[in-house]
Amino acid sequence: MLEVLLTAIGLAVGAFLGFLYNKKQSENSLDSAEQKSKKLLEEAKNKSQSMIFEAQEKSVKILNDAKNEITEEKKSLKTEKESFQKREIVFDEKLLSLEDKQSKLSTEKESLEKEKVKITELINEQSKKLQEVAGLTKDDAKSLLMKTIETEFAPDIAKRIREVQKLGVEDYEKESKKILMLAMQRFSIPLANDITTTNVQIPNDEMKGRIIGKEGRNIKIFEQITGVELIVDDTPGVIIISSFNPIRRHIAKKTLDMLITDGRIQPARIEEFVERSKEELALDIKKAGEEAVAEVGVGGFDSKLVQILGRLKYRTSYGQNILNHSIEVAIISGLIAAEVGADVAVARKGGLLHDIGKAVDFEVQGTHPEIGRNIAIKFGLPESIIAPIAYHHDDIPPTLEATIVKIADAISGSRPGSRKDSIENYVQRLNDLENIATRNERVTKAYAISAGRELRIFANSDLTSDLEALNLAKKIANDVENELKYPGEIKITMIREKRIVEYAK
Repeated sequence: MLEVLLTAIGLAVGAFLGFLYNKKQSENSLDSAEQKSKKLLEEAKNKSQSMIFEAQEKSVKILNDAKNEITEEKKSLKTEKESFQKREIVFDEKLLSLEDKQSKLSTEKESLEKEKVKITELINEQSKKLQEVAGLTKDDAKSLLMKTIETEFAPDIAKRIREVQKLGVEDYEKESKKILMLAMQRFSIPLANDITTTNVQIPNDEMKGRIIGKEGRNIKIFEQITGVELIVDDTPGVIIISSFNPIRRHIAKKTLDMLITDGRIQPARIEEFVERSKEELALDIKKAGEEAVAEVGVGGFDSKLVQILGRLKYRTSYGQNILNHSIEVAIISGLIAAEVGADVAVARKGGLLHDIGKAVDFEVQGTHPEIGRNIAIKFGLPESIIAPIAYHHDDIPPTLEATIVKIADAISGSRPGSRKDSIENYVQRLNDLENIATRNERVTKAYAISAGRELRIFANSDLTSDLEALNLAKKIANDVENELKYPGEIKITMIREKRIVEYAK
C-alpha cells in the first residue's frame, strides 16, 4: 500500500516537473517568435519607406518632364500661332489686292463688251453696204470668192494643205511612236493560240471502244454531261474534243484524262469525274484571275469579278488568248497614260476589264461591250472604269482613259503574230478595200498591198485636180473606216500623174 502511494506521489511530482519544463519551453518559443516578427516588421517598414522615397523621386521626375514638355509645346504653339497670324495678314492683303483687280477687270470687261457691240454693229453696217454695192448676199459673195480662189490657186492650196498636214502628222507620229515604242519595249507577252478542237492522247486503240461503250452508251453520256462532241475516227492514238466553248472543252479533256488513267469507264464514273473537273477548273479560274490582277498591279475588285475575269483564260478571239490580251492591254494602257498625263490606275483597270463581257458572252445575249458594262455596273465600278469597257469599240470614246484603252486594244490585236485569220477572210478584206476605192468614177485602178496595210489608188488626171485628189483620198479613208473592221491602220496613197508623150521625127 505504501509502495503504491509513493508511486502515485512520484508520478504527480514528475507530471508537475514536466508541466513546468513545457511552460518554460513555450515561453522561450514565444519570445523568439516575437523577436523574429519585430525584426520582419522592422525590415518591411524600412523597405516600404525606401519604396515610397523611390516612388516620390520618380513622380517628381515625371512631373518635371511633363512640365518641360508642356513648356516646349507652348513655345511651339506660340511660334505656329505667330506664323499663322503673319500668313493671315499676308492672305488678307492678297485678298484685298485680288478684289481690287477683280473690280478693275469687271469694269474693263464691261467696257470691252460695249466696244464689241459697237464693232459688231459697224461690221454689220459695212457688210450691208458692201452687199448693196456688189449686188450679192454674204453667202453668194463667199461662195463666189471660194470658187474663184479654188479655181485659180488650186495647186497652191493643195500644196499648202499637204505641207500643213505633213507637218502636223510628222509631229503627231513622232510623239505617238515614242509613246508606243516605250510601251512595247517595256512589255512583251508570250503568245498562246487556241483553236476550237482539243486532241487527247490515248494509250491504245482499244481505249476508243471502251470510251464509246456498249451501243455508244458511254460516249452519249459523256457528250450529254459535258456539252461537247467527241470525234472518234481512224486517227491512231488520238480522240478529238470539239466545241466552240473553251471552258466546256477543257472540262471534257480533264475528265477524259481522268477516265483513261482510272480505266473504269462507265456512266457513274463519268459523272463523278466531270464534277471533279469542274471543281478543279473553278479553282484554276480563280487563281488565273488573281494572278492577272497581281500582274497588272491593280486591286479593289470584288472576288466574284476576279473569278469572272479568270474565265477569260479559256476564251480566245482570232486565236488570241483573251486573258493574256487583257493583261497586255492593261499594261500598255498604263504606260501610255503615264506618258500623256492620264489616270494610270483607271487606264490599267479599264484595260484589264475591257473584254470582261467575253467571259460570259456564250451565256448572255448582247455584244461584249454591253455585257461588260452590265457586269461593271452590277459590281459597283465607277463610271471612269465603265467607260473603257463600254466604249472601247466606239469611234470617239467619252474619256481620255477610254481612248487610251481603245488604242492599246488596237496595238495588242494588230501586232504581228497576235491573231490568226483565215485565208478567206484575208482575201475578202483585200477585195473590199479595192472595191471601196474603185467605185468612184475618178479612180482608174486600186491595189491593196502590204498585207492589206496600204491601199494604193491611181486617179484619172483628166478628171481630178490636185485639190480634188486630196479630198478624194480623205473620202476613201473615211469610207474604209466606216465600212470595214480591221486591226491597226490602213495607209491610203493617192497617185495622180499626167503623162504626155510626143515623138520627134
